Amino acid sequence: MSSLYPFAPHYHETGGHRLHYVDEGSGDPVLMVHGNPSWSFLYRDLIQELQRDHRTVAPDHIGCGRSDKPGDDSYEYTLDSRVADLDSLVQKLDLRDITLVVHDWGGMIGMAWVVQNIERLSRLVVMNTAAFPLPDTKRIPASLRLARTPGFGAVLVRGGNAFARGAVRTCVTRAPMPQDVAAGYLEPYNSWANRVAVHRFIQDIPLKEGDRAWATVRDTAGSLNQLTDLPILLCWGMRDFVFDVEFLDEWIGRFPAAEVHRFADCGHYVLEDASKEILPLVRGFIEAHPLQSAV
Repeated sequence: MSSLYPFAPHYHETGGHRLHYVDEGSGDPVLMVHGNPSWSFLYRDLIQELQRDHRTVAPDHIGCGRSDKPGDDSYEYTLDSRVADLDSLVQKLDLRDITLVVHDWGGMIGMAWVVQNIERLSRLVVMNTAAFPLPDTKRIPASLRLARTPGFGAVLVRGGNAFARGAVRTCVTRAPMPQDVAAGYLEPYNSWANRVAVHRFIQDIPLKEGDRAWATVRDTAGSLNQLTDLPILLCWGMRDFVFDVEFLDEWIGRFPAAEVHRFADCGHYVLEDASKEILPLVRGFIEAHPLQSAV
């Protein structure tokens, strides 16, 4: 595991809990925000690719990765809490001229933060995620519906670790995930207590008005037009059974000038499936859009 994830630990206290983050290299910052049921391990190769000339920062959300995993009595597992945690870390590190990289829930968290802090953002890299409500033509997949079922969902997700175990099998489609990599994804989620965030993320998916995260998602989606002048790179696994082509089309419709790369044989964990292609794409994208102060 240390050979796959050779990064010194850093911690930031937020709301009385320790949030773990990677902080490697120096230069203008690249902030990488993960989703569920992953953690900063998702970005390990991208960190190592960029750290020689960028400051690479990758937090683990509370309850995820190597961050604290408190119970519901001391932490509110909601989208708004995630956005506040991210803001707290960015403020502490005073990150500016950020290249933001987002995936899965990281898109909703990161973009909800961005629309309130546009002055800190310089570039945006988006992979298989959303920052807007579910498209009208979409239905939540059966696996997520089961995981949201009261009682039974907890048995599946927290008791059997079915969601995290299922992800390492089904979220890569080009080739099976190597055993050591799968073990890295699963490492933090080794008990009922340590899977609380995995389940709460599923329960917090906003599907309709009145859901806890709905207002934040609605307001974020309504503010995305403020980002149309930013350089944006879209890298998409086309065999993702959740964030499929309809989500990609929504991003393109909102940002028609974005640079788009489709990976026809790749799944939800597109950065695992297509790492060899995506790493140079991200580097090239950053180099093609230098900061104004560096021009």
